[in-house]
Amino acid sequence: MAAFGHTFPFYGGLKPTFPLDTTSAIIITVFLTALVTFIVILPGIRGKTRLFWLLRVVTSLFIGAVILAVNFSSEWSVGQVSTNTSYKAFSSEWIRADVGLQVGLGGVNITLTGTPVQQLNETISYNEEFTWHLGKNYAEEYAKALEKGLPDPVLYLAEKFTPSSPCGLHRQYRLAGYYTSAILWVAFLCWLLANVMLSMPVLLYGGHMLLATGAFQLLALLFFSTATALAPPCTLHPGTATLHTRHGPAFWITLTSGLLCVLLGLAVAVANRLQPHRLKAFFNQSAGEDPVLDWNPEEGGLLSPRYRSMAESCESQDIPLSEASPEACCKEECPREPGCAP
Repeated sequence: MAAFGHTFPFYGGLKPTFPLDTTSAIIITVFLTALVTFIVILPGIRGKTRLFWLLRVVTSLFIGAVILAVNFSSEWSVGQVSTNTSYKAFSSEWIRADVGLQVGLGGVNITLTGTPVQQLNETISYNEEFTWHLGKNYAEEYAKALEKGLPDPVLYLAEKFTPSSPCGLHRQYRLAGYYTSAILWVAFLCWLLANVMLSMPVLLYGGHMLLATGAFQLLALLFFSTATALAPPCTLHPGTATLHTRHGPAFWITLTSGLLCVLLGLAVAVANRLQPHRLKAFFNQSAGEDPVLDWNPEEGGLLSPRYRSMAESCESQDIPLSEASPEACCKEECPREPGCAP
């Protein structure tokens, strides 16, 4: 850099940015591929079952994609501000830029975009990520950013989340991200079990697992909100403006998915009690009853046989099994008629 007249540390390379997080893009692509596959085989399903089946598939894939995508998302807490700020260390040159902060479960993502992008004969567009999840050291990543000479606003926000920062944001957000991610993985397992049980004749238990899926998602939101609210207040001043954070899209879409799972679980439980035949028809299961075995709670449960009377047996038989059978029927049906032999 000294050869070009710059004696101060400066990050000379422009880091290419992708408009969407690559992990989220992979998850969305996988679930969209599964949805397209199910739509291709949709014409092979006949009648109203086709619509019910499509509704179940779309709803289930949406819930599963949300649980996985938000677990890797960096938009749980977001903030953005337009400000006038210094650009390089030990320099008096200032720029006008948009500074963005996205806090996820595994780290923070900081963006810096000039307004306009071309300023000081350079392209000002940065997207830097600093992680603290398992196997990563946030302090080392911040030290590498200092060696690169990233712009001042990026280093300023990244420093606020270091373990040694007096703000104390690192510990609170790291613990919140760790336990929230673990709870979301439990919710994903409950979603898998719900799909298995709803495809079997145990619809009530499938509804219970949907309730558990929604409950764990709401519990993750509660834990994240509580843990981040306990963080000490720390004002962020990238330049001349103040940056405020709020709950991001990942938080609200998780809330939507959690409430949807709770409502669907309650609907399955209520329908199983009030309209079990319609519920079985909705899940494309046989709603008919066995004509021989009827359910009589007083006789011992679902598989207790209901024995027919002798008169019903005589009426349904065309050929007597023995010579005593017509006599028994005659005695049972008309014991006082003179035509019946003793």
